[in-house]
Amino acid sequence: MTAALPKHIEAASPHVMNTYGRLPIALDHGQGCRVWDVNGKAYLDALGGIAVNTLGHNHPKLVPALQDQIAKLIHSSNYYHVPLQETLAARLVELSGLENVFFCSTGLEANEAALKLARKFGHDKGIERPEIVVYEKAFHGRSIATLSATGNPKVQAGFGPLVEGFIRVPLNNIDALKAATANNPNVVAVFFEAIQGEGGINSMKDDYLRDVRALCDERDWLLMIDEVQCGMGRTGKWFAHQWAGIKPDVMPLAKGLGSGVPIGAVVAGPKAAHIFGPGNHGTTFGGNPLAMRAGVETLRIMEEEGLLANAVKVGDHLRAALARELAGEKGLKEIRGRGLMLGIELTVPCGELLGR
Repeated sequence: MTAALPKHIEAASPHVMNTYGRLPIALDHGQGCRVWDVNGKAYLDALGGIAVNTLGHNHPKLVPALQDQIAKLIHSSNYYHVPLQETLAARLVELSGLENVFFCSTGLEANEAALKLARKFGHDKGIERPEIVVYEKAFHGRSIATLSATGNPKVQAGFGPLVEGFIRVPLNNIDALKAATANNPNVVAVFFEAIQGEGGINSMKDDYLRDVRALCDERDWLLMIDEVQCGMGRTGKWFAHQWAGIKPDVMPLAKGLGSGVPIGAVVAGPKAAHIFGPGNHGTTFGGNPLAMRAGVETLRIMEEEGLLANAVKVGDHLRAALARELAGEKGLKEIRGRGLMLGIELTVPCGELLGR
């Protein structure tokens, strides 16, 4: 634990809503994969801003680019053309093989936009009450709609009534998906994380992803894959679903796309690319020049420094080291995940293992 904190952060601030169980640490600055608190104590940053700080802290190529952009233009409005939007969108289209992009500021916003796309897709087909298939243990955000799509009763408690129009199914069970949607003409989309983050590093199997893609094609549904946390090279591919060799119709992104600058995106394929028209959706801050510059530079630096291959290499090393160090531990159930998105499932409280 760090030394004494400044008095104004010793306890919950009377001026900030108490929505987080904060650690007794106040960070001051960072460099690479390390951060320092206000007392000068150094830490290895294993949190990475919750899958946000793709390039680490104070990257020597990113910081000057952001400083340059701040001096030029931070924010304008989507009433004007923002050239950097086209630059970043073109790169995301190239990497994904999809068609166009809507920019926003967070993963929640990206997922909310995906849900709206699915509903309008249904209404355009004459379906008055569209339904979307979602998954057990999923996490898509904390707005009322994304919370309703989330598969965790704990985070939903106290916020009812939730939004209707969702059908929940278990992971990796194509028969359960078919049974839950049988004879239901209102289904318009299937929505899931390629690897569940909040839900426990639960991966959709490659064969299952291919089966769902085929089912969506057969039934004219949108396949919507939430890559907010598992995307942006974390697994060793730009997007985790690419390990299965498929393409979604809708792909929300955020977190690591801006290396700490708030950014979100919805990348759409041909079936979904032209559902929205002017006035159907929008954002104040999304697509601002600073966020777009952060996204452009993040992708460029990731490619220059070979970070996707590094995620595979370091992920394999980490997984092997964990298996070696935890071999024989009675509380170990499984080490799972892909690349640098790994999890350890235990049958005992984690504190017991850490204590040993």
